[in-house]
Amino acid sequence: MSLETSIIEKVEAIHAQLRAFDDRCLRVFASSSFQTQSLPLLHIVSTHTRAIDVVFLDTGYHFPETLSFRDQLAERLNLKVVNARSNVPKSEQRTSDGRLLFAADTDQCCYLNKVAPLEPYLQSHDVWLSGVRADQSVVRANMKKTIPGPHGITRYHPMLDWSAKDIHAYRMHYDLPAHPLESQGYLSVGCMPCTRPYLDTLGDGGATPDRGGRWSGQTKTECGLHTELANQGTAS
Repeated sequence: MSLETSIIEKVEAIHAQLRAFDDRCLRVFASSSFQTQSLPLLHIVSTHTRAIDVVFLDTGYHFPETLSFRDQLAERLNLKVVNARSNVPKSEQRTSDGRLLFAADTDQCCYLNKVAPLEPYLQSHDVWLSGVRADQSVVRANMKKTIPGPHGITRYHPMLDWSAKDIHAYRMHYDLPAHPLESQGYLSVGCMPCTRPYLDTLGDGGATPDRGGRWSGQTKTECGLHTELANQGTAS
């Protein structure tokens, strides 16, 4: 299956931007949740001439299949994966009345296990690559390719204008596997307590199918890593 010219041009533009970062000696890292839609960016990163750290936010609540998929891809693509974890033990991630945060306060749970563990990388790098796409949610539709982030970092979203069709075509061209839970109806795979098969959540509202199944029954569609992007700075 050959790639359409439009996809080839998008890939070339990403490589050109990464080379431009290298020419300026900028410290670059990528973050990934290692889902099916993550594969094109991971593959592109793996083919870049300079090694780029890929940060995986290991919340302690991931499906075993996600962890196995992460390890499988790291080996196949020769990725330099860095696992970032919260400094707060799970035994302390409770409300004042003893309830676990993932059940009682999902925003605080996401902050402790995703947002806070990423802070050291934001402070020590110049560019953060993230695979968000505009067609995934209303929040992401308002994002730009590059935007200023915390601690002076530049947030770069190379996949922003990619579609689900583009992702599929790229995967088929390079024979990249799907996340093992996709065949069971999980179109967006997050932490076990907060993820359900997409068809089980129809009518909940919120995100598009690519984000469907997350935080079922809540209006929440983002973990907190990207919710401030739309109103930060001026995009280039």
